[in-house]
Amino acid sequence: MTTRDERTEKAEKAEKGDGEDRAEKAAEEVTEEAAGETGSDDDGVSESERLLFGGPLRYDMGWNHHQGSFLELGLRTMVARMPRLVGATIRLAHRADPRALRRVVIAELGGGVAQAVGLVAVSRVLTHLLGDGETTDRLRSAVPALVVVAVTALVGALLRSASTAGTGRLEPKVFRVATEEYLERVARVELAAVEDEEFHKLLDSAQWGAESARRMIRFCTSVMTASIALAAAASVLTVLHPALLPLLALMTLPSAWSALTIARRRYVSFHTWVQHARAGQLLGRLLIDTQAAPEVRVHNIGPFLLRHFRTMAETGEREQTRLASLAARTGLIASGWTGIATAGAYGVLGLLLWTGAMDLAVAGTAVIAIRTGSANLEALVVQLNQLYEESLFVADLERLCGEADRRLIPETGRPLPAHVDAIHFENVSFTYPGTATEPALDAVNVTIPTGRIVAFVGNNGSGKSTLAKLLCGLYAPDAGRILWDGLDSTELDRADLFDRIAVVAQDFYRWPFTARVNIAIGRPDAPYEDELLRAAAEYAGADETIAALPRGWDTLLARGYRGGHQISGGQWQRLGIARARHRDARVLVVDEPTSALDAETEQRVFDQIRSLAAAGQTVILITHRLHSVRHADEIYVLERGRVAEHGTFEALLRPDGDGPGLFRRMYLVQSEQYRLDTER
Repeated sequence: MTTRDERTEKAEKAEKGDGEDRAEKAAEEVTEEAAGETGSDDDGVSESERLLFGGPLRYDMGWNHHQGSFLELGLRTMVARMPRLVGATIRLAHRADPRALRRVVIAELGGGVAQAVGLVAVSRVLTHLLGDGETTDRLRSAVPALVVVAVTALVGALLRSASTAGTGRLEPKVFRVATEEYLERVARVELAAVEDEEFHKLLDSAQWGAESARRMIRFCTSVMTASIALAAAASVLTVLHPALLPLLALMTLPSAWSALTIARRRYVSFHTWVQHARAGQLLGRLLIDTQAAPEVRVHNIGPFLLRHFRTMAETGEREQTRLASLAARTGLIASGWTGIATAGAYGVLGLLLWTGAMDLAVAGTAVIAIRTGSANLEALVVQLNQLYEESLFVADLERLCGEADRRLIPETGRPLPAHVDAIHFENVSFTYPGTATEPALDAVNVTIPTGRIVAFVGNNGSGKSTLAKLLCGLYAPDAGRILWDGLDSTELDRADLFDRIAVVAQDFYRWPFTARVNIAIGRPDAPYEDELLRAAAEYAGADETIAALPRGWDTLLARGYRGGHQISGGQWQRLGIARARHRDARVLVVDEPTSALDAETEQRVFDQIRSLAAAGQTVILITHRLHSVRHADEIYVLERGRVAEHGTFEALLRPDGDGPGLFRRMYLVQSEQYRLDTER
């Protein structure tokens, strides 16, 4: 394991790197350091990570793909990029609420000017009070300046209040706009992107980026205030004596180094631990999840989940402790250098007084200006650093938006003809990204005539559902073509393609909304007409389920919310079928549509499916229940991603058929389970 001295040496090396090579090295070292301080095993992986998630949940690699922000954490780069970052934040705020933005800008500018005028007035007060003459005369001459100090203090307080109100109005709106910016894109990316681990890492960071965009508004206003106040203090010091201004800067440089170093560590740690943090949150949610609640209690899983939640949390706590220790050490070093610089500044001031180069009244003003300027400069550095630190996460948000734009579902393409005679799969092969080399589909040839029932059957993992996903346009084939009357699906307008298809999947989503929305969401852009909804519910046998609900159509189907109600799996499946029927698409894909239904309802559903085909709708039926495909016009039997045989129900059952007899063997095995003992 890495010793503490070695880790300290690595941390010190990480602090010195400004160039790209040093930054990359620092990232690797900080990541290695983080891994070395966590977990109970030699490689830093906790028992919970191994048992529950199969390995480490640390991003200890991939910085070459992270084009960014960490490699740009140098002070010089930070200063160079700051105008663009502030400009981007202002544009975002202008989109959110231009009126509130104008109010904040005016209030901050006015407050800064008031503070500058007040500082000059204080200087005049000291000049009068410490000058020559009678005390009464000196006090009388200082009164006008004192009035200016009081007025500027009052004006400054009013303007700060106005700025606070404007900032409070802007922040939630900026958060909403930033969140909508990435959610709108993520909702339109290809399915392969949603399932990609690296894309999810960007998505995790982007969620922080939206919150960071919100906080940047506050930091921008603070930077503006500190900058104006600093300019006023620096102007006064320059007039009093030019030597005081560089001393003021020297007093603040250690704080700048400290803040930047700590920010760099926090940012690297966040990206290293983001997946680990998400996994820990998952364990906490499982303890209160309504769907998991029955099994958690019956099987007494609660202590198990809680124990691993604690282990994951303690692992994360060690990382936070490490960061806090390094931050304390860095802060101590910075404070020491600040103390030396402060002593030097006041030493120079004393020397000027000793040599007679500066009057006592001027020195008093200089002391106030130094204290004010030092406080404002330190505040400016801290606020700039916090602003830049938040901007790193906003940059992650921008990267997600850029990656999402690159992987968006195309919005253009060739239109589908009004009528399609058949859909052809020509030598279609497909392998899921990131999986084993064995393809899910391998040179598949399938013909789906419109207005017919075509069934896909086979064992688990044979490729049935994958074939349906490619038909729906959720994936593009790696090889081969899917032709809609000769038009390649990859060249079609995807929105037009989606509009032709309705899906009833075995694992269809149970929306935590009302019963009405759970059916109507099949056509979210269509009006919620009760007549159409009732027809769809009656078609699927869901009308009885809805009638039995406490509030009928307006019953919330989500436990854990006020008025929430829970229904059975079979009732949910009826709602799913009703949802697909309400969509009223030309092609209906039903994947195990009756797995949770009783025998009578199952038969009713299949009778209705046949009636849809009779009315001209194309039905793709995927099922394990082979007796259900008796009335299919064509049956394709898949095995290991290939079409093993195809034909009608009767042809596939013949013992002397052309194929290997796979369908017949599976059917006989299933039918044997339904024979009565007296028939055996």
